Amino acid sequence: MTVDRPEGATSSVSFDRALAIADAVLLEGYLLYPYRASAQKNQVMRFQFGVLTPRPVAEAGTGETWYSQTETLLEVDEGEMDRVLVLKVRFLQLQMRTVEAATAEGFRPVQLLDVDNASIPCWDEGVEREVDVALPLAELVPEKQVRFTVPGGEEAEEVEDADGVVRGRIRRRRQTLEGVLRLSVTRFGGPYPLVKVRLRVENHTPWEDASVPREEAMRGSLLATHTLLGMAGGRFVSLLDPPWWATPAVDECHNLHTWPVLVGENRTDVMLSSPIILYDNPAIAPESHGQLFDGLENDEILTLRTMTLTDEEKRQARGTDPRAAELIDRIDGIPPEILERLHGAIRELHTAAPAAPDDAPLPWWEPGSDDPVDPASDTLPIGDLAVGRGWRVRLRPGPRRADAQDMFLAGRDAVVDHVRRDVDGQNYLAVTLADDENADLHAATGRFLYFSADEIEPLDPPALPPEAAT
Repeated sequence: MTVDRPEGATSSVSFDRALAIADAVLLEGYLLYPYRASAQKNQVMRFQFGVLTPRPVAEAGTGETWYSQTETLLEVDEGEMDRVLVLKVRFLQLQMRTVEAATAEGFRPVQLLDVDNASIPCWDEGVEREVDVALPLAELVPEKQVRFTVPGGEEAEEVEDADGVVRGRIRRRRQTLEGVLRLSVTRFGGPYPLVKVRLRVENHTPWEDASVPREEAMRGSLLATHTLLGMAGGRFVSLLDPPWWATPAVDECHNLHTWPVLVGENRTDVMLSSPIILYDNPAIAPESHGQLFDGLENDEILTLRTMTLTDEEKRQARGTDPRAAELIDRIDGIPPEILERLHGAIRELHTAAPAAPDDAPLPWWEPGSDDPVDPASDTLPIGDLAVGRGWRVRLRPGPRRADAQDMFLAGRDAVVDHVRRDVDGQNYLAVTLADDENADLHAATGRFLYFSADEIEPLDPPALPPEAAT
């Protein structure tokens, strides 16, 4: 639905590449292998990402939230405030499906309806919804509120067998959803043309009983909520790897229940704000042959496991959800060349180094091959200091690191155990956390954290032994 597009507000921004990633986010965990409603994993805690419940439910202490907040940065000059910001807020609306069997007296509710090659259970389906907004930046100062409504409804569909005989009926019901988008733009002071764009997505669906079970609260919730932000020719700033001059502004961005990243290789005009932690420029593997609803799994493993389902299990999966039926049919008809492609891929090729002559020295990482290398006594230069074993340091993980858990280590104090060098010649400090009561155990078993020189703030050198102090 298009909620707000003032006259003259147009944009040629393309979301094509971003939508492939957004669809994977939208359906992450929607339905898990073995893709049938009777599987326990598809009955307990469905819809775990981007769930915005009605506000009374969230405030009752359920552990859910009723809003998300995205704050990101745009490079915009004073004279460019007439440029149009385009938003796509996307989510699933729950659709409650019940089934009824046809009898001589009419239709009666049942838990399962068997018809030909499908076994249709009662089930909660997800209907894709999208709220489109396009507004000039100037209209978002200081704030613009956009209200939206997703209509509810009820439909009935008769189910016939292969002979055309009506065997039952499917009833689908949806509750009306109401929400508010709060958009604002704030310009930063200083020499750089930066503005902060804030988007709050709020669920304002009326709700009386906040104590209902979670599965009932999902009927009034926005599920798998995420947002695409775009501006034709726009210059969004990466929050994960910002230029040095934008770092102070990045520190003032507060994202709640969402995670904005740039989308599209070498592009800065589109950003995806996702409830799942991603990195800039995520992409769907070209070998992937379709949605499997589990981005954390290996496509080949899931495909092969799906092939092992019995005919009866496939029948149940087809009846569970139309998306599952499409998945089963796609895998049943997968050609050998596509299956072979899933087995592995080489992304980059490098020229092999020439073989070393027999009398060449062994690499330093071979035990005992390079006497001058001693991780326990080596040091790493940081500024004017030579930091090595025993130093107390503070951790400052850089934005390029591949482990999202590093955010929990930022600002923590650690103790250096030794210096390590990888096969590319990069030096690292191996550390243990200073306040970790299991630090000795980690050191004894070789479980260290590794940081480069630019991610370390030296604090205190190792204490001198008594004889050296005198």
